[in-house]
Amino acid sequence: GMLSDRNTSRWGRRRPFIFAGALANIVFVGAVGFAAGLEGMAGFWALFAIALLQQVASNTAHGAEQGLIPDIVPEDKRGRFSGVKAVMEIPLPMILVSFVIGKIISSSDQLGGFENAIWGGLLVAMGVLLVVMLVTMLVPEKPLEEKPGKLDWTPFLRLLLMTAIFTGIILGMGEISKGAGRLLAGIDTTWVLLVVMGAIGLLAIAITVGLGVWVSVRMGIGEAAVRNRSFTWWIVNRLAFFVGTTNLSGFAVYFLQGRLGFDQEKAAEPAARLMMVVGIFILLSTLPSGWLADRFGRKRLVAISGGIAALGTLVIILSTSLPLIYVGGCIIGMAAGTFFTANWALGTELVPKKEAGRYLGISNLAGAGAGAVGAYIGGPIADFFTVNVPEVPGLGYVMLFAIYGVMFLLSVLALSGVRTKEPSTSAV
Repeated sequence: GMLSDRNTSRWGRRRPFIFAGALANIVFVGAVGFAAGLEGMAGFWALFAIALLQQVASNTAHGAEQGLIPDIVPEDKRGRFSGVKAVMEIPLPMILVSFVIGKIISSSDQLGGFENAIWGGLLVAMGVLLVVMLVTMLVPEKPLEEKPGKLDWTPFLRLLLMTAIFTGIILGMGEISKGAGRLLAGIDTTWVLLVVMGAIGLLAIAITVGLGVWVSVRMGIGEAAVRNRSFTWWIVNRLAFFVGTTNLSGFAVYFLQGRLGFDQEKAAEPAARLMMVVGIFILLSTLPSGWLADRFGRKRLVAISGGIAALGTLVIILSTSLPLIYVGGCIIGMAAGTFFTANWALGTELVPKKEAGRYLGISNLAGAGAGAVGAYIGGPIADFFTVNVPEVPGLGYVMLFAIYGVMFLLSVLALSGVRTKEPSTSAV
């Protein structure tokens, strides 16, 4: 992202990085097919290395691509364009994988074996990457007119240090959560465990989100973080919301196992169906919410989506039947689609246009950190209740989902630090 901000290519600032990153990604996706033919730990380490290289390739394209909307879209239309971006990023890929790639891989008998099925799914994915990359080359991007000064490597070193600090905070809070579980293991009173362990887990995750973002952004962009506090609060809002959505889906199978008594195999199908329901409602809400964000204010819509997501989580927690859990999933999907659109449109308003790639690249703290924060700190909480309160199946995951629901509400609270040019949304 930072390199694309400075790029003087006649093809534009962003497109060369998108082109190179996508081609490299296609190569590494193809390499997964060869790794599938290996056995044992050799296959694991090959796949591990490919996954790391694929992240470098995809983020080379992604970091540059994130600068396109602030580069070329007028401010009064960014909500609508962010809605299109949200549709392409989450629900459509989710549906593509479920209905196309997943079907191909599961049809190994008809395709002459599992390896052939894997290659079929990979070739579809590679074809999609190639087509969308070529379409992106049609973006009417203009070359950078002003030649940038000498490259300063300090921001790159700051990013490395930022990543290390954020990771260290996650690991430290995770150890505190585990240590608290060891200290409370001898207590027999269930409600005391719920209150104390729940409070510790919530505080650990909330502190990680708040402190992790503030320290990381300060390290990532230096003094600019002091001048643009709204940007930091925007990332806090984004990460707090993503902690909820990312980990609700990640722990869905275990929640259904504990809450409704499904065994592992039978829980997989309703969990996949729940994710599909969520994906459909994300798809249905993203585009309309882009228009609503431009019409009524992005900040207000982000706040509303946090409250609706908390309501959906409450419905799921209180549900004792699968249909009601699906209802909660519909509510969360609608809130998530609204948030993905309105939050991104809000972020494009807060970043300096000349450094959009750098700033929006730092915002990936939320996308990349959400799973690590919610799972590394929250996972031991669920395990604690599974071991220490076995007479109440699923209690740990109910507690965990309750914490994620509170994180949705905290994401709304974080918006109080975001200052925008929208007079109608000054009060949240």
